Amino acid sequence: MAIRTTSEAVELIIETDVDISLDPFIETGSALVDWLDEKGAPDYHTDTMLELIERWLSAHFYAIRDPRRSLEAVRGIQEQFAIKVGLGLDQTPYGQQAIILDTSGALDRLNDGKTGKPAMFWMGTLRS
Repeated sequence: MAIRTTSEAVELIIETDVDISLDPFIETGSALVDWLDEKGAPDYHTDTMLELIERWLSAHFYAIRDPRRSLEAVRGIQEQFAIKVGLGLDQTPYGQQAIILDTSGALDRLNDGKTGKPAMFWMGTLRS
C-alpha cells in the first residue's frame, strides 16, 4: 500500500534531529497500518484516520531510536529518558496515542499479544 503520512506531519507531533531521516520510521508505521487495514480491522477506518494512526506510529518508532528526555541536569550531569523497554506500543506516548486512535481495538490486541485466531480444543472422551 502507499505511505499515508509525511515527514512534515510527523514533525508536527515530535521534535526530530535533522541528521536522522524519518523515512524508515514512516515505512515501519505504514507497514503496521497496512496490517491494520488489511487484517486487523479491514474497512473499519477512514483514510484520514489511517493517516493519523500512521503518523503517531511513525513518531513512536522514531522515539525508540531517539528517546525523549524526561530529566536533564547541568551541574550533576544527569540525564533520564522517557522510554520503557519491552512494553510494545505502550513504550512511548506516541504509541499509546496510536492505540487510542485505533477505535477498532486491533492495535491494542496486537500490543497485548492477543491477535491470534480463536481456537477450540476438545478435552473430553469419545463415546463408543
